[in-house]
Formats: sequence, C-alpha cells, structure tokens
Amino acid sequence: MRPHRLILRAAAVLLSLPAAALLAQQPQAPAAGQQGAPAQGQAQPQGRGRDSVQVGVPEGRAGAAGAGRGRAAGPPPGPAPRSADGKVLLGGATPTEKGVWLPGGGVVATTPAERAAIPLQPWAAALLADRNANQLEPHTRCKPSGVTRPFLTPYGVEIVDLPELQRIYIFDIGGPHTYRTIYMDGRTHPANLAPSYYGHSIGWWEGDTLVVDTTGFNEGFWLDRRGTPHTEKLRTLERLTRMDSATMKYEYTLEDPGALTGLYKGSMNLRWEAGTELFEYVCQQANYASELMVGGARSSVDRSSPIVP
Repeated sequence: MRPHRLILRAAAVLLSLPAAALLAQQPQAPAAGQQGAPAQGQAQPQGRGRDSVQVGVPEGRAGAAGAGRGRAAGPPPGPAPRSADGKVLLGGATPTEKGVWLPGGGVVATTPAERAAIPLQPWAAALLADRNANQLEPHTRCKPSGVTRPFLTPYGVEIVDLPELQRIYIFDIGGPHTYRTIYMDGRTHPANLAPSYYGHSIGWWEGDTLVVDTTGFNEGFWLDRRGTPHTEKLRTLERLTRMDSATMKYEYTLEDPGALTGLYKGSMNLRWEAGTELFEYVCQQANYASELMVGGARSSVDRSSPIVP
C-alpha cells in the first residue's frame, strides 16, 4: 500500500473515534492554582536526588500557610552558619551550598488590624482600595519591586554577600528576575538620585544584623502584594538577622511624608530552602495570569510603558 494511503487510513480511524476517547489520551495540564500547576513563567522542576540541587520552584513554595508541604520533616535547625572569622552568613555555610529564602510566618499586613495600622494618607488609602479591586500589580507585569515585595514571592530570593567587592546582592528570582545592590563600603547616598525600582541602598553590620538604608525609589511598584502605595519621598530602614540555620528575621521601617502620616514598622520571617538555586525564568512565558500582566482586552489598562524595563 502506498504511504499516502496509509496516512489517509490512519486519519479516518482517528476521526471515527469518539472525542472523549481522544481527549483521554492527551496529558491534561492542571489548571492554574491547582496542586502541581506551573506558575506564570516558571521552569519545570527537574528531578531531585538525595544530594542533587533543585532547579525550579522551591518545594516550600506554599509559603507561611503551607510551610514544609510536600517535604519530609527534617531535623531541628542548627545555629546560623558563620565564616572562618566568625561573621554570620546570609547564604549557605559553604560556597557550594545552594539555597533560597522563602516567605515564612508573619507575612506583611495579613490581618485587618495590621492593615488598618498602616498610617496611610486619605488619597493613599483610596488608591489602595482601587488596587485591591483591580489587581494590575506591576510585579505581575514583570516589573522590579523594591522593599518587602521581593521577599513575598513563592520563588524566594537569593542573597549573595561578596566581601571582596564590599557589596551584597539580593536576587529576585521570579517575575522580573532582577537584582538589588547593597553597598557596604561606607559610602553615603548621592545628592541627586535618579528614582529607580530598588532605590539606592547602603548597608552596615550591627553584630549579626545587616542594616540597610535605602532612598531614591520611583513610584512604579507596590510595596507589598496587597498594593500599599508610596511616593518618591519614601525612605526605608531594613534589618535582616539570621536567627538560626533555617530562619531569617526581616524587619523594616517605612518613612514617606508623601503617602504616610507617620512611620510604619513591620516584620516577617524568611525560611531557608536548602538545595534550591537560581533558575531560568521568562516572565511572559507560560503566563497563567496574562490579564494581570497586560490587562486583557480592557482599554482602561495603561500599556504606555514596556513590559520589561
């Protein structure tokens, strides 16, 4: 029988099968938000052996509510790792040990009382209400986000301390896939800063606590996932203290006379996820929330700025 006739016969057999039977043969991708569904742009996790390094979404991606989900309970955390000169480390105990920091307990402003405690000016409170009604978050649209927002992603952050360069880098793994620089060389803030997503950060050590002073923010990001607004007058003071091998305490103070009526202080815990490292992430690829990124077909969404800055 000629090849083209074999192809036609096979096509006829397929067309004669019920649609349900054909669908049953296809691998069904889980719906967005279901267990095992890939998040927007995420790389598929590779196999993970006992001593291998995971590349992909951390196992503890459920954050505070699902801490440890899908993982066997490990031993209690040990003391914070330190370098040979006794300095506390913000990453692995050795240069080869991989890991990321995930959101743990005490996530920013989760209860009505905590939200009400943020001293927003009336216009800022109205803007927050509008953002809650229209979830068009810049971070979801692949824009970098400063202050607390990177610490609230399910992908985690990677902190790299390079003493020889007198700099610390915080990598925002998911979404914009960008990084923040903290200068540790004793410099001060420049007199005329061009506003940016991460601002200009200078840091120093107070014992085992990294203290970071930042100014020079733009207004193109949300302070947190719920949409707390700010202005270019924002200045922040952050404190990161590694409590043990598995816990980092993150404290912050917001000062913004343009949006707040006074200082606001908050804190949360970060949880160390060993064995996970930075992975390739394209924000637009396989995006299950495209309407949040570009606004779908609605004409009210601002598309005047590029998706990736």
